[in-house]
Amino acid sequence: MRSFGTRIRRTALAGMLALAAGATVGSAATSAGAAVGGCSVSYALTTQWSTGFTASVTITNLGDPLTAWELGWSYAAGQQVTSGWNATISQSGAQVTARNQTWNGGVATGATVNFGFNGSWSGSNPAPTTFTLNDALCTGSVDPTTSPPTTAPTTTPTTAPPGAGLPRSFTWHSSAVLIGPKSDATHNIRAVKDPSVVYHNGRWHVFATTTNQSGSYSMVYLSFTDWSQAAAAQHHYLDTTAIGTGYKAAPHVFYFAPQGRWYLVFQTGDNAAFSTTTDISNPQSWSAPQRFYAGGMPQIVRDNIGSGYWVDFWVICDSSKCFLFSSDDNGHLYRSETTVASFPNGMTNTVIAMQDAARYPLWEAANVYKVSGSTEFLLIVEAIGTGGTRYFRSWTAPAITGPWTALADTQANPFAGATNVTFDGTAWSRDISHGEMLRSGTDQTMAVSPCDIRYLYQGKDPSATDSYSLLPWRLGLLTQSNSTC
Repeated sequence: MRSFGTRIRRTALAGMLALAAGATVGSAATSAGAAVGGCSVSYALTTQWSTGFTASVTITNLGDPLTAWELGWSYAAGQQVTSGWNATISQSGAQVTARNQTWNGGVATGATVNFGFNGSWSGSNPAPTTFTLNDALCTGSVDPTTSPPTTAPTTTPTTAPPGAGLPRSFTWHSSAVLIGPKSDATHNIRAVKDPSVVYHNGRWHVFATTTNQSGSYSMVYLSFTDWSQAAAAQHHYLDTTAIGTGYKAAPHVFYFAPQGRWYLVFQTGDNAAFSTTTDISNPQSWSAPQRFYAGGMPQIVRDNIGSGYWVDFWVICDSSKCFLFSSDDNGHLYRSETTVASFPNGMTNTVIAMQDAARYPLWEAANVYKVSGSTEFLLIVEAIGTGGTRYFRSWTAPAITGPWTALADTQANPFAGATNVTFDGTAWSRDISHGEMLRSGTDQTMAVSPCDIRYLYQGKDPSATDSYSLLPWRLGLLTQSNSTC
C-alpha cells in the first residue's frame, strides 16, 4: 500500500473541464457526529499527457456536518496515484482511499471539500463511476431511511450559469497592515507591493515587489503559517539569488503540475520573464530568469501601447493551453497562448483580449481565475477612478478566451474599492490596488472558491503624495463579507 499526502494544497481545483468525469452522490455518510448522510462527488481531469494525468475531486456534503471523511473508489484500467494534495491518499490494487488532512476534516451541510492528485495510466484512463463516503455508497441524495436535515442541502453543480456563486455586488472588510517594509544592511526598503500568494505544505508563501528609498525595484519572499505571523516573517530578497539584480517586479507564483515545478513570473521592463524551482520554500533555489518572448514585445503591443508601459504578466492554463495576460497602462489587456505541452515556450498569437477608449478604466494588475464548482472564469482589472483612487473592476466568461460579461465593473459598484471596503477604525488606505486572491489550489489552473473570497492587496496612507516609485505601499487582506455560499 502506498500513501500520498506530502504536498498539501489548501483546496484543489473543482469542476474543471471533465476530460473524464463520474459524478455520483452518496447516502448515509456516517462520520463522528453525523446522523443523516449524503454526498455529491465531482471527479475531473485537469490535465492529461501520454503517461500521466492530474485529477481534481470535489465532495459536497448533503447530510449532517462531518468531522472527518474518507472517500473511496476503484480504477478499472490499472491507473495508479503517484502523489496528492489536500488529502492523504493510499492505493491497494485498484482500490483508492482518500482521507482528510487534520485541517479539512470538518465539512458543514451543503459545504464542499476539494483535493487533487497526480496519477499514471497506459492504454486508457476511464473515470471511476462509483464512490463511497465513509463506507456509504454515493447516490446523489440524502439517505431516505433516515430523517432529512432541517434545511435542505444543495449540491455544487458541475456546470453553472455565468457568475454562479458570485454576487452582483461585493462587500469586504480589510485587515490592518499585515506586511510592510523590512530593511537590512543592503536593502533600504520603502514599499512592499504587487503580492502573489499560495498556500503549500501548511505555510503561506508570499512574493512581492519592493522599492527602496531611491525608487529602485526588486522582489522579496516571505512565508508563515498564520496571517498573524506575517509582520514578523523574515524577508528574503530575491536579488541575492540567481534571479539577480536589476529591475524585477510584479511576481506571479504557481505550481505547474505537468512538470512538477514552481514558476515565478515577473516583469523586467522589456519582457515577461520566469524562474523555476522544485522547492518554493527555498528562496536560493530559483533559477536564473528566462524570457517568454524571444523576439521581445509583440508587434500588436508595440502598435497600441502609446505612452504606456508593458506590465503585470499573469499565467492561467486550461486542459490544453496556457495563456499569458499583460497590460499596457493604455487601456489594453493582451493575451498570448501556447500549449500545455510546450509551456513555457511558444507564447504567440497575441491578441487584445479587452480594451477601453480611455486608459484609466482598464489600467493594469489583471488577474484571471477559474471559479471552482462552475464552468466560469473571473477577470479582475485595476482601474484608476475619480481623484486618482485605485479600485478593481470584474467580468465573468465561460472560457479564458471570453467573451467577458460585466460583473461589478464601475467605481460606484466595484469588485473592490473604497466604496465597498470597511475597516476597523480609520481606513489606512483608500486605494485597493494590485494584489491576488487566496487561491483554492496552487497549480496553473488558478482556481478560486466563490465562497468567502480573500484578496491580498496593496494599499497606502491616503495622505501620501510621493512620486509613484516612492509611494509607501503596504499589504493588507480583504475578506468578503457578503458571500452567497
